[in-house]
Amino acid sequence: MTVPPVPARPPAPPSAPRPAPPPASAPALALAASLGRRRHRPDRDHRFLGELSLARARVHEFCGNARRTLAMAAAGSLAGPVFWIAPGWRPERLNPEAMLAFANPGRFTFVTPTRPEDLLWCAEEILRSGRVALVVADIPAPPGLTPVRRLHLAAETGAREGALAPLGLLLTPGDGGAQGVESRWRMDAAHDARTSGWRLTRLRARTAPVKTWRVVPGKTGLRLAPAEMTAEPPTPPPTG
Repeated sequence: MTVPPVPARPPAPPSAPRPAPPPASAPALALAASLGRRRHRPDRDHRFLGELSLARARVHEFCGNARRTLAMAAAGSLAGPVFWIAPGWRPERLNPEAMLAFANPGRFTFVTPTRPEDLLWCAEEILRSGRVALVVADIPAPPGLTPVRRLHLAAETGAREGALAPLGLLLTPGDGGAQGVESRWRMDAAHDARTSGWRLTRLRARTAPVKTWRVVPGKTGLRLAPAEMTAEPPTPPPTG
């Protein structure tokens, strides 16, 4: 039995070329370029200590001898987990009983790297996750501009891709001096015979001037003192 040959398929018609998209206008190109360069910015700032605020998804610096007390006040004003990073070779640790005046110690996870280069690396990775409300890096010296920029980018990534906009704090001794931080605050003990108190100064902020407040204990954590308590006492006239 002879099998008839299968007829050949006719060649497919050539597909019509797609029309080229119209050239973008100069304003459209400028808008696209600006959007590509625009950094993620948080929708609003986080309020702490009454009228004071910290920009979300950014990194701020706390310095002075009461910097850890100020960081605990910030932790108490936030909900959610807190990661506290400190050198593993340093013997001092936070006292859980003292922390109770500000926040539940059960919210805190303590990270103690044994290598200096891992301190900011841990902070960067936690900020990038977008799962932690507050990341505190208690470091022995102010970092340079490049590490701080990496922390900003990590916080912005966490805010964009994670569940929340994280807040980063760098705790540095003395006058601080971390380059490129969103704001810098210094708090030092200023107790007197009547009550405990602290002197808080906003040393640097992108959109706010330098200013000083007196901070006193409140019912829950700390609060700003009334204006009459914040003013510096008058200098007594010379005698003799």
